[in-house]
Amino acid sequence: MHFYKGNYSIRLQDKDKHVYILKLKQFVAFVTFCLFLSCQQEKGKLSKIQGKQLKIDSTLTAVDSISDYIAPFKNRINEVLDSTLAYAPETIPLDNAERNTSMGNLMADIVLAETVPLFKKQTGKDLDFVVLNRGGIRTIISKGNVSARNAFEIMPFENYIAVVELDGTAVRKLISYLANATKAHPIAGMQIVLDKNGGLESVDIQGSPFDETRNYYVATSDYLVQGGPSIGFFNDMVSVTDTGYLLRNAIIDHLKKIDTVRATVDDRFIQLK
Repeated sequence: MHFYKGNYSIRLQDKDKHVYILKLKQFVAFVTFCLFLSCQQEKGKLSKIQGKQLKIDSTLTAVDSISDYIAPFKNRINEVLDSTLAYAPETIPLDNAERNTSMGNLMADIVLAETVPLFKKQTGKDLDFVVLNRGGIRTIISKGNVSARNAFEIMPFENYIAVVELDGTAVRKLISYLANATKAHPIAGMQIVLDKNGGLESVDIQGSPFDETRNYYVATSDYLVQGGPSIGFFNDMVSVTDTGYLLRNAIIDHLKKIDTVRATVDDRFIQLK
């Protein structure tokens, strides 16, 4: 009994020490948790929103320091926007015919002229025709000087020119869509002729009869490409090439190359009487 007393006493002391350390750790953890809860802020709940309408009119006075700072930038922007690019001897209207319009023809012709060399350089392929949407052209060109500001008014959206590859079946569907549309959507590089009942009489692309067995490359707006079936222009596409060229920039670049802006209604899309 006495022989094991010493060993037993030692083991008992070790056990008590272990229990003490364990309880100490539990106490520290409990205190830490309590402190954490006490530091948390209660999340507030939105009860109401108050607002005040600030009227902006001529009674407000400009801050001279801000006005002076932006004046050089503003003047330079206005100088660029108002610089004359070309001259329009007559106003170019937007809705002056049923199947094709002066303004629509001008925009489609510009896209065709500016995209043909760009697409050839980027891909080595030939562009066939252009299709735009009537709603993308926002205003007319008035008689007189035509400036870069006019280009921004005509095309205020950040839309880029995209080239869509379509097979013959998809092109036929596109032609049917254009023929049945209530608006004159601009085209270039192709001619569509309808009979007096609205049926398809003939289609020529780049001066040759439409061939349903081959693919065609069509320049358009990336807005129409992204819209897909919801817009109706391009339900089926073989491929899409992003030219990285803004429609607005194409307008500006083209106007810089010409002295006089002219556009008329022609026979690119007609219905026989």
